[in-house]
Amino acid sequence: MQSEVPFRVALAIVIVLTVAVTLYHRIQAASSREKISRKEEGYFFAIALRLAGLSLFVVTIAYLVSPSLVQWSKIQLSSSVRWVGVVTGLLSSLLMFWTLNSLGKNLTDTVVTRVNATLVTHGPYRWVRHPFYVTTALVMISVTLLTANWIIGIASLIVLSMLVSRTSKEEQMLIERFGQQYLDYMASAGRFVPRSSRK
Repeated sequence: MQSEVPFRVALAIVIVLTVAVTLYHRIQAASSREKISRKEEGYFFAIALRLAGLSLFVVTIAYLVSPSLVQWSKIQLSSSVRWVGVVTGLLSSLLMFWTLNSLGKNLTDTVVTRVNATLVTHGPYRWVRHPFYVTTALVMISVTLLTANWIIGIASLIVLSMLVSRTSKEEQMLIERFGQQYLDYMASAGRFVPRSSRK
């Protein structure tokens, strides 16, 4: 029987790294004290997304505190697959730093752009328009694998589906803000996957 201790330690490291990187950049972005409206995103959607995220966080912490609390939703995965999740989680933390560092003070937690927003096309944004969502997906996949827990996987899928569903609205607002500049960017960078035709 696999010991959960190394995976719990790995999960704690992934959580600390990811939260530290995200929190640091959110604080930096919020230093402008600009009030960000959630009206365009829709209050119901905003609340639902945050509740889904909170549910995912609670279940993940439950595993971290005591795996027996979520034993009923355990998946039988080999140690090697679970260690792939650990490595992916650690690498995703680095990718999260690169992504948010590239985005800088443009970061918001909704579809609204900041008053002084700039169009970011460097770093991972050179290849995909939404590397933050891609990185978030990688973190969630890694956590699902290393915890070997299907309820964490389902909760992750719900959160990711909601993030993907709001992307069209987010991009429409970016088109309204940056016009042809963003349309040209859309033609050169894929939404979530790099375009093979990019030179």
